[in-house]
Amino acid sequence: MKKKLFTYFLSGLAFIAPLVITVYIIAKAIIWTDDLLDLGVPGLGIVNVVVIITLIGYLGKTLVVKPFFDLLENFLKKVPLANIIYTAIRDLLASFVGDKKRFNQAVLVTMSKQLDYQRLGFITADDLSKLNLTGKVAVYLPHAYNFSGNLIIVPAEHVYPIDAASSEVMKFIVSGGVSGFDHDIDLRLNDENQV
Repeated sequence: MKKKLFTYFLSGLAFIAPLVITVYIIAKAIIWTDDLLDLGVPGLGIVNVVVIITLIGYLGKTLVVKPFFDLLENFLKKVPLANIIYTAIRDLLASFVGDKKRFNQAVLVTMSKQLDYQRLGFITADDLSKLNLTGKVAVYLPHAYNFSGNLIIVPAEHVYPIDAASSEVMKFIVSGGVSGFDHDIDLRLNDENQV
């Protein structure tokens, strides 16, 4: 009986913990923006932030304001420390959203044929000829339960595309393989499927 109750407790915890943590993070974000803008109406801060960011995105795409953003960006690129921080954050965000998405091709990389060792990752550059690395590709390998990863350079013939949404593959990797896919995915190596 005790074992059954403990199993029920763990099942309830597995159900409620992600829900509570998600609600907590969203509530903290709303409270933080409300405190930051101090508009007097709960929730209005986050609405204003979303509207302002959307408006900046729209203006950044128009011909009238784009030169101003380009001028500001060129200035930030010339300031030593700001250059490193700004370009790193800009490139990271652009790799997930926007016109220059980089994590859109999920791949299976053969790390060692002798050990049959493979990893899931994303191609970030498929032409490294500027680095004098012809025939090789850059693959980003995210870490599980972390916002970090490794960039590796491997021969193109060791990289196989995966027919899956990049968001599903990223969720699978970051969750340590716990979060499943919505449909079956063939991860078997096939010479015809090489990048």
